[in-house]
Amino acid sequence: MKNTATAMYPGSFDPITYGHLDIIERASLIFDRLILAISGNSQKKLMFNLDERIFFAKKYTKHLTNIEITGFHGLTVNYARKQHINILIKGIRSVSDFEYEFKLANMNNYLITDIETIFLLSSPKLSFVSSSLIKEVISLGGDVSSFLPKSIIKAILQKLKKINLNQNYF
Repeated sequence: MKNTATAMYPGSFDPITYGHLDIIERASLIFDRLILAISGNSQKKLMFNLDERIFFAKKYTKHLTNIEITGFHGLTVNYARKQHINILIKGIRSVSDFEYEFKLANMNNYLITDIETIFLLSSPKLSFVSSSLIKEVISLGGDVSSFLPKSIIKAILQKLKKINLNQNYF
């Protein structure tokens, strides 16, 4: 059952994982329109620039007809307001995710009172997957093919060859 509203799924998506894609696909079944809003000013140390993250997101969501992918800078709620969106989607993998996202949702609602956050639980088989964990495992030679498309794995490996491995990307 779809809602006639538009929702926004914000995040850094560095890189986009099968866990993110699962949330995107499920949210696209609930809402008529879903905006995947990729943050250009993450506090995290990013491996991929904004254009690269947008490229991967578009590549792996092209089968979904009600998805729009954009990059943004600044506060998520300010971008949501600009887009006339008052529903944010957040994926929850664990209790610690919930605690963080709960605080963030309350701050967002404080800043803009008509913003609502909807939490979607991750699929159990992907509940432990995070972009930073995947980057760490792949940098140490581990197999992450169950969590990422092959072209993203290849791109990570190319980045790792180019960067100083002493820098902390995890």
